[in-house]
Amino acid sequence: MASPPGLLAVAREKMRTRHLALRTEHAYLQWLRRYLVFHGRRHPRDLGAPEVEQFLTHLAVHRKVSAATQNQALQALLFLYRHVLQIELPWLDNITRASHPRRRPVVLSRAEVRSLLSQLQGAPWLVANLLYGSGLRLMEALRLRVKDLALERGELIVREAKGGKDRVTVLPAVLDTPLRGHLTRLRAWYEEERRRARPGVSVPFALARKYPQAATQWGWQYLFPSADLCRDPYSGQPVRHHLHEKTIQRAVQGAVRKAGISQPASSHTLRHSFATHLLEDGYDVRTVQELLGHADLKTTMVYLHVMGKGAHGVRSPLDREGGSSGSSPVPGGCL
Repeated sequence: MASPPGLLAVAREKMRTRHLALRTEHAYLQWLRRYLVFHGRRHPRDLGAPEVEQFLTHLAVHRKVSAATQNQALQALLFLYRHVLQIELPWLDNITRASHPRRRPVVLSRAEVRSLLSQLQGAPWLVANLLYGSGLRLMEALRLRVKDLALERGELIVREAKGGKDRVTVLPAVLDTPLRGHLTRLRAWYEEERRRARPGVSVPFALARKYPQAATQWGWQYLFPSADLCRDPYSGQPVRHHLHEKTIQRAVQGAVRKAGISQPASSHTLRHSFATHLLEDGYDVRTVQELLGHADLKTTMVYLHVMGKGAHGVRSPLDREGGSSGSSPVPGGCL
């Protein structure tokens, strides 16, 4: 009977055969390790639906994980049993699922967005402008390659986005000159890298086998390359990856503080603001859905609830004609 480390190696191989994203692979392997430890490292073949339910219930009740985190753990275990062990578990109806809180997205005003962007410079400034101007997720922006820009058409191609789908979104006209300047500097750096025979960028593993020279071709270069080399997790060879997401996240957090924004804004807030401001400008919700890459229209509809002035766009009766005057003195005891 295989030991857990051997089992995890087989699971990793199955994940790569099915072309799961590297982040998904790491997350699934982490949950499989925690599952084995939770059950005293017993082999999963000796465990079944009750043990899976026990582990997931433990996560919800005792670890108090979010609904999304618990669901990720469930998907990892289903992958283990279905694709690695070839065991079909009955539907797990008795799992105590973590409650899924309904939170409205944080959206900045246009003035707040301008103030935030004005606190940034260099690559973080350009990335943040793409998050807001094109509605990108952070990793979508960082994974952009030179070939994904269509400056003449004012379009941006997002490859392998959430759900493994490609999409086309708008490229702001005001970023045309900054992007061309960035590409000029990037091309000079790229030529120097080639003269020094430095390693190329990371590319999809199947593509690297079919086109060995792709990693050093101009079109495949990352728009925001990392300054340091790293080791490719698939080939083990040194490659150049894109900027780390924490670099942008920290820069945006610093800009939020400098701009004096009181809301808990993050880099993803710029994407929320993109969608809301487009709807405020009168664009159709389905058009916004396509630009964001949402599979379900309901996901996009949430921005309709935050775009109105006030709660649901309702005007308070206190603001109607004949209400309290703005010049009225503050009653005693209110301060």
